[in-house]
Amino acid sequence: MALAQTNHPDFQKALAIGRPPNIKKLFPNSQALIVSGKFIDRAMRIKGQAISMAANGRSSFVIRGALKAAQRANSALIIEIAKSEGGANAYCAVNYWNIARMVDAFCNEMAICIPVVIHADHYGIKSQADVEAAKIEIPSLFNAGITSIAIDASHLPDDQNLLASIELNPFVPPWAGLETEVGEIKGKTGLSTIDEALFLIQGLNAHDIFPDWIALNNGTTHGIEESGQGIQVALTAEIHNALERYQISGAQHGTSGNNSDRLRDIAQKTKTTKANVATALQMISWGLEVNDFGNAILDADGNFNKQKGEGMTDALWAEMVAYADSHGLKGGNFKKLNLPFENKLQGQPVEVQKNMIQRVENFVHNMLVNVFNAQDTATLTIEHIVSTGSHDPGPKVSRMEDPADWTTQKIIERAASLSSDKGPAGDFDD
Repeated sequence: MALAQTNHPDFQKALAIGRPPNIKKLFPNSQALIVSGKFIDRAMRIKGQAISMAANGRSSFVIRGALKAAQRANSALIIEIAKSEGGANAYCAVNYWNIARMVDAFCNEMAICIPVVIHADHYGIKSQADVEAAKIEIPSLFNAGITSIAIDASHLPDDQNLLASIELNPFVPPWAGLETEVGEIKGKTGLSTIDEALFLIQGLNAHDIFPDWIALNNGTTHGIEESGQGIQVALTAEIHNALERYQISGAQHGTSGNNSDRLRDIAQKTKTTKANVATALQMISWGLEVNDFGNAILDADGNFNKQKGEGMTDALWAEMVAYADSHGLKGGNFKKLNLPFENKLQGQPVEVQKNMIQRVENFVHNMLVNVFNAQDTATLTIEHIVSTGSHDPGPKVSRMEDPADWTTQKIIERAASLSSDKGPAGDFDD
């Protein structure tokens, strides 16, 4: 099978067996191949030195553009939304409970036939109260079509991070993609260590929990501002190599502020198979001037440069800027304009909306093909689904750690011996 096509026998086989139970129930007559995150990770590993983009779908324009780009590149794709973006207190109209319906509808409308994952990113846990609330909320996400989730208790102490992840695991379907995180994303402070990463993964393994991805604080940040040092490729590779026997892949957060060469290094020199791209796609869809890796370019006064005739209408942009000024929104906090302006963005002329989508498509296609080496991974994913004969490829490893060494008390004792500098609080939400 070369290019994924809806009428190809392998695509139809994958459609019949590869969609998980929640997707089949929600969309019984769909031709959209929405699958577990496990399959996307496996396909990237099969190709080697390949990364799937996890596009944060803050708007329908971003989702449509990313899907069209992945179709052009014959690439598997992850569409995600974080808890801050699309949770109970969201700043986007796209949320945990409608994103799967949107992706399914767009795939059918545009005849998209590449495998797509719906990922609940940064499902943040900040306290035990959050753990209890998550036991109710997480099942609702999967009922709404989520097929992969990041349980993120990374800002908590190491023992609490591990214990929260263990406590919540029964609420995540065993077939779903699973991401865990060590080290809150915050840039140059509080970098993750090998010992912390091993502690988390070994403790999970002892409890028969086998994440597909681990996210690290490897020197990057979230948002539009370039960090002081960016992604630390050597540190990332060192930690991934230390985790080799557990066959866990890397999830790279905060790609903004890192140029294409550094992102290529992440693909070529680490075991990363998932990379989040968020703010860049929002800014590109709006028509703002960005550099070659999606970082918004600011003028001498620190303001964004809106390109005339690109993205949204200039009149609507002026209205958004005035709203931001009146509400004290600066820089990265322009993201909070998504929700109040969603309906006005949707009400623009069709040609304007097409331009917003096309801008996203062009950027994502370049990233998939020329940076992340993801071209033709759609075919690899479909082939893997067909050969597996199931919607669940199962874990990559089995239990290797002794549960007796990882009781609650021993977890607390082990964590006390870890040496780590968490640094000040960071922006870990999206």
